[in-house]
Amino acid sequence: MSVITERLALLRQEMKARNISAYIITSSDAHLSEYTPLRWQGRSWISGFNGSAGTVVVTLNKAGLWTDSRYFLQATTQLEGSTIDLFKMGVPGVPSIEAFLSSELKAGDVVAADGACLSAQEADDTKRKLAVYGIEYHLCQDLLEAVWRDRPSIPDKPIFLHPEEYAGRTSAQRIQEIRDRLKGQGANATIITMVDELAWVFNIRGYDVSYNPVAMGFGYIGEKEAILFVIPEKVTPEVRDQLTKNGIHIKPYTEIDSFIKSLPSDIRLLIDTKRITHRLFSQIPEHCRKIFGVSVLTQLKAIKNDTELSNLRQVMARDGVALTRFFKWLEEALQRGETYTEHELDIYLNGYRAKGKNFYGDSFATICGYKGNGAIVHYRAPEKGCATVRSEGILLLDSGGQYLDGTTDITRTIALSTPDDEVRTDYTLVLKGHIQIALAKYPEGTRGSQLDILARKALWDRGLNYGHGTGHGVGYFLNVHEGPQNIRTEVNPTELEIGMITSNEPGIYRSGKYGIRIENLVVTELREETEFGRFFGFETVTLCFLDNSLVKKELLTSEEITWYNAYQERVYQTLSPDLSAEESAWLRSKTLPL
Repeated sequence: MSVITERLALLRQEMKARNISAYIITSSDAHLSEYTPLRWQGRSWISGFNGSAGTVVVTLNKAGLWTDSRYFLQATTQLEGSTIDLFKMGVPGVPSIEAFLSSELKAGDVVAADGACLSAQEADDTKRKLAVYGIEYHLCQDLLEAVWRDRPSIPDKPIFLHPEEYAGRTSAQRIQEIRDRLKGQGANATIITMVDELAWVFNIRGYDVSYNPVAMGFGYIGEKEAILFVIPEKVTPEVRDQLTKNGIHIKPYTEIDSFIKSLPSDIRLLIDTKRITHRLFSQIPEHCRKIFGVSVLTQLKAIKNDTELSNLRQVMARDGVALTRFFKWLEEALQRGETYTEHELDIYLNGYRAKGKNFYGDSFATICGYKGNGAIVHYRAPEKGCATVRSEGILLLDSGGQYLDGTTDITRTIALSTPDDEVRTDYTLVLKGHIQIALAKYPEGTRGSQLDILARKALWDRGLNYGHGTGHGVGYFLNVHEGPQNIRTEVNPTELEIGMITSNEPGIYRSGKYGIRIENLVVTELREETEFGRFFGFETVTLCFLDNSLVKKELLTSEEITWYNAYQERVYQTLSPDLSAEESAWLRSKTLPL
């Protein structure tokens, strides 16, 4: 922790030199990413906390980390001895960042942040809240550049193409779709900040971020031009030829600011303030008309085309085969008296997936939580010092794969010995919520927040709950977390549309004892059209057995039992043709009806 205190001291020296009373360091980068290249992992560098979500605030004599319930246990451990206090977001009595600053600072004091790594909306929101207390908010200061002496550079790894056979559209077709959507909203241009949007529209991928096959760059799409702003060395001759063929011009990464500043007066920009940085937004000339709305790229990307969905179903079978072989190996290894650490199981699972066609890598850091570690929602087993898995208790395994033809995200909770009544009850309550989402039938125009209660009611009825969302959007050989849709208690105006991929993952977590989560991916589909309109539902596309030994059948309704047995049978029928006779027999034993 002495390293952390030294870094805080260096930052405070820089703050004093610039007359700054507090500095805010977020988790995102210049592209507002959830997962970032090393260059922009400043919050982790300054604090030692490496969870994917959180904000550090440093004043001249105090420091704090704000993060949500997924990371309370992890943050408590990683901040120990750092002099950085943990502020548990969402817990009654815990102040917001702005409330904390108002109690520590006085009117006229200056709070600063790097506006290149904040969305325009977030920057404006914080500025407005601080202004109530007379506190100034400056957004042009990257103080870490001055104190992070061995700071990594922007990644310059080469870009590669995502072929039409997987994408289902050429980049030229996608650009035209965007132009049509822009025109329908009265706009004729848009700026691209988010790297997953950039990858999607230009059919490119990269190696710049762990787990997410994206490349750092910006983009611009107007009526007559489409531009990719990227470090020139990243573009191979093959990629350049293909982009040029699809009408895409290539400009240096650093020219995005000057390009925006020089936009002519006939430009009508569609701007999503959640998906453009404060820095880029501030470069837009006054003479350009601004039309505010949700990014058309985000909306279009979320709705998968027929090729993508067809490929994804094949990927789910491929992934399910790998998981079946892994769980069979694990069960038999433990029965032989062998033991493995959580970290080792992560490596073994990756190895089983890697044998599959078109495998690129894991889609996120595997969460392998044995017993009490399963209660840490976003647990990452360290290489040294993690738990050893034995033939007792339960194991929570949340993992996923990136394939050229799809992205998977699945959680299974399995018993490694005969489970007790409390575990079986908790598991079945979570299962009931999972099945109710899977069975949901809802009118067109429904939002995820309107369905969330279905996943929680069985838990709420017994005074139980979980602190995370029930579902998030999932990319297609892209980020495992994407918008704009989700299923959670917070209100999100985005409607669920046909072709969207969303996770279905209720859970329950008993600190120090165990965690339970069941996660499948679902695709929104048309179920019925009546005189009252169109009704949608979910196709469950993930294929992996559920642990019968954890289910208390008496707690399930007949409808839930029917769904469960049908799902288990579909898993067996779909996967067994690609398994050996021995593997198929093992899977048959796991998928027998309740």
